[in-house]
Amino acid sequence: MSTVDIKQQRRKQFEDVFTRIRNELIEHMQGEKMPQEAVEWYHRNLDFNVPGGKLNRGMSVVDSVEILRGRQLTDDEYFKAALLGWCIELLQAFFLVSDDMMDQSITRRGQPCWYRVEGVGDIAINDSFMLEAAIYHLLKKYFRSEAYYVHLLELFHDTTYQTEMGQLVDLITAPEDHVDLSKFSLEKHAFIVQYKTAYYSFYLSVALAMRACGVPDLYTLGGETIEPYKVALSILLPLGEYFQIQDDFLDYAGTPEQIGKIGTDIVDNKCSWCVNIALSVATPEQRKILDENYGRKDAAKEATIKALYEEIGLRERYKVYEESAKKRIDKLIEQIPEPEAGTNGSVLKREVFTTFLNKIYKRTK
Repeated sequence: MSTVDIKQQRRKQFEDVFTRIRNELIEHMQGEKMPQEAVEWYHRNLDFNVPGGKLNRGMSVVDSVEILRGRQLTDDEYFKAALLGWCIELLQAFFLVSDDMMDQSITRRGQPCWYRVEGVGDIAINDSFMLEAAIYHLLKKYFRSEAYYVHLLELFHDTTYQTEMGQLVDLITAPEDHVDLSKFSLEKHAFIVQYKTAYYSFYLSVALAMRACGVPDLYTLGGETIEPYKVALSILLPLGEYFQIQDDFLDYAGTPEQIGKIGTDIVDNKCSWCVNIALSVATPEQRKILDENYGRKDAAKEATIKALYEEIGLRERYKVYEESAKKRIDKLIEQIPEPEAGTNGSVLKREVFTTFLNKIYKRTK
């Protein structure tokens, strides 16, 4: 079987779990005596917003559990790992539905944003709440008797709060109706990225897998005391920053067909890596161009900013950044003490992180 076939098979296996939990969520709505119209609406909300993305966050839980356990999972182990993965995808859907409204975005994943679908509008606000609430319904149903149940709850609550903190700083740093590039900096960008993206897109997947595999807060290996969750965080936050900088660059350099959406960071006045790099190297004349054209809902001004990005060699600067980020993350991973072959799932393994890094290195969508 080819690598492509294996990937497709793994994705289908993961998607089959969504079908099961989606049906269970619908049955719960019916059990609450919800009107049929509301049940159908919720069904459409789930189908439209949850399964359509790359599914990297969700499938990474399954990948990480398999790596930590060092063997093929039983059916129950697979289902529970995939369920945790789909809870992350529900969280992602909650964030994206609401974020698209805040940004007044046009498309998402190659289709209209949910709030722009005919008849939806502001109902999307409540729909986003229901996507988030589904997480806790599923966790209670399947994990309430597990010793690590509270850890799962805390991970989802803490990560949601951290992401919302990042969103707040993003929104007040770069409001669409008031452009002030003096508020921007690479340091501010790094904070927003860590809180808005890295925790939920990277740390959450691995930490959930670690809890499901019984990895303790502290263990000793080869005479060395390891704090695995701190180690994971020290690698996954820089990995998350790298991922978001890729996203920022692709918003500028990628096509809608390639990235599944129309890039809007320039016209939306986003505190993007691209504009922060431009600000850090701009001549006084280039800074004037940035101040006069960035963050305007004007195609000609957007084109002016893109031309300036080309002028400062942003593509080459990105290539240099990407290689340095890869080397830095590789070095962090190499510092993890490796357990002996055949060790069970209760200790950290480098492969968890190399798998993540290999998925995103030099990605183009």
